[in-house]
Amino acid sequence: MGILGLSKLIADVCPQAIKESDIKNYFGRKVAIDASMCLYQFLIAVRAEGAQLTSVDGETTSHLMGMFYRTIRLLENGIKPVYVFDGKPPDLKSGELAKRAERREEAQKALQAATEAGNEADMDKFNRRLVRVTKEHAKEAKELLKLMGVPYVDAPCEAEAQCAALVKAGKVYATATEDMDALTFGSSVLLRHLTFSEARKMPVKEFHHSKILEGIGLTSKEFIDLCILLGCDYCEGIKGVGPKRAMELIDSYRDIETILENIDRQKYTVPDDWNYQIARELFVNPEVEDPENVDLKWSEPDEDGLVKFLCGDRQFNEDRVRSGAKKILKSKQSQTQGRLDSFFKVLPSTNTTPKRKAVDDKKNASQKKAKGAAGGGSNRGRRPR
Repeated sequence: MGILGLSKLIADVCPQAIKESDIKNYFGRKVAIDASMCLYQFLIAVRAEGAQLTSVDGETTSHLMGMFYRTIRLLENGIKPVYVFDGKPPDLKSGELAKRAERREEAQKALQAATEAGNEADMDKFNRRLVRVTKEHAKEAKELLKLMGVPYVDAPCEAEAQCAALVKAGKVYATATEDMDALTFGSSVLLRHLTFSEARKMPVKEFHHSKILEGIGLTSKEFIDLCILLGCDYCEGIKGVGPKRAMELIDSYRDIETILENIDRQKYTVPDDWNYQIARELFVNPEVEDPENVDLKWSEPDEDGLVKFLCGDRQFNEDRVRSGAKKILKSKQSQTQGRLDSFFKVLPSTNTTPKRKAVDDKKNASQKKAKGAAGGGSNRGRRPR
């Protein structure tokens, strides 16, 4: 779920914190990618196209197709991806997970009704709601990435928190995910639409944490409290408080404790035993692997290993898999030149046209003459008083 309404709030209050960019502009950048979000996108996208890719025994392979070809696309654009996989969810998230399970159960019943009625539009809608990334999906994706020579990280808890930690430590440039809570965890840069920008002809949206704080006039901790008020995976929000009201409350009182002391409880319903403090602690001090212990290495692909893994029972086309492996190898060789801004500091350009030079010379001569008249020159030719 991420943070409800945060992207729209940022766009409304501080649009300067968002930049739209083309995928090619991230050449040479290392990016931490929320793996589960990607796998979910791949499974959804293939279902939306009306076909489900499977192995000979009926097991889904859509996630592998998406991971293979989209990762190649990133590499061809000079991006160095590192995929981060979710670990065990925090206990506080159990309520949200239970709600998701209930929604899936409801979707299953609705799907059955739509199937009996022959309503194809509803069948597609409820089928998509039943998509879930399993441990087996993640396991297969990791094996594929290893064969492609692309690193991955197993987060002890939330993937977005681990991505943010890698960004803050300077290991990578940005977090790529659709969930806005990467910003709540403190990721300096968040990229949305990166993994499917070309496929859907959409620009990459780049959110800058520091510009958001500056634009809305909050500290990091105050921003976390705002995100909790908006609605997060860890606890309920205050009933009746939407994005606009949440911003007003934080702007006036600066933290949730003071808000609770002043809020009109006849108008707004505060949850019983509201565990916002634990939620805040999970955002401030999330459980992550120390980035210093994370070794990121991009290596050459194992072409024969990829063929063995993807072809045969999984029914991938061998020629396309070998072609993909060669593209990975080619992209690795082209990435060695790196980004220009990683080697040089870009300085303001100097206009050296003759016209500009004449203006500068005249200005310098005038300043020199004024300096001499003020006593800054030598005593030669100076009339005694």
